[in-house]
Amino acid sequence: MHNFDFQKGELILIDKPYQWTSFDVVKSIKGQARRITGIKRIKVGHAGTLDPLATGLLIICTGKKTKEIEGFQSQEKEYTGTIYLGATTPCFDLEKEIDQRFDISSITEDQVRNTCSQFLGEIEQTPPIYSAIKIDGKRAYEYARNDEEVKIKSKKISIYEFELTRVELPEIDFQIRCSKGTYIRSIARDFGLALDNGAHLTALRRTKIGEFKVEDAISPGEFKLLCQEE
Repeated sequence: MHNFDFQKGELILIDKPYQWTSFDVVKSIKGQARRITGIKRIKVGHAGTLDPLATGLLIICTGKKTKEIEGFQSQEKEYTGTIYLGATTPCFDLEKEIDQRFDISSITEDQVRNTCSQFLGEIEQTPPIYSAIKIDGKRAYEYARNDEEVKIKSKKISIYEFELTRVELPEIDFQIRCSKGTYIRSIARDFGLALDNGAHLTALRRTKIGEFKVEDAISPGEFKLLCQEE
């Protein structure tokens, strides 16, 4: 039996499913909270967006716990994923079709592994045009969808660890530990550029936020079942 107190505040670790938006998860949790409490206006928020094609850890806060969201957002993150070398997409992942292909026949595994060191430490990164960053009051992806030219400023981020766990070209599996605000899609794009080639992200999973681990998270469906036990 779980006695959730959504107004006082709950911290819920969710393993976000593939093709769900982060807002979909918030909406699902909010729906359960409303059903249990009978209260229509309950604060529910998440501590850091995951793209629809990514899976993994999403911290959900309700009620008074939403005041802690900023603190969770600022903590370091850990991800695992796959980079595909030899092709690019406009959004740097699989949400859009491949727009350019490159020859990777001369690229060696040693070259790929040595490229990792270029990304360690504090680096400048330009977020994807297909992102939720606000520019003059509009989201960047709104400009992109209308084929409007827009300049996205680069920003400083920190990469604490970048390890390749599998190199079977054209695929590269990785584990990365990074600061708030890091776009792993941009890491994939820049990895290709560092090899004078092209690359995009084909899989991404967030495994940690600070000390919180995805192993301790539950699916939205499992959360719904817990709420039905109330």
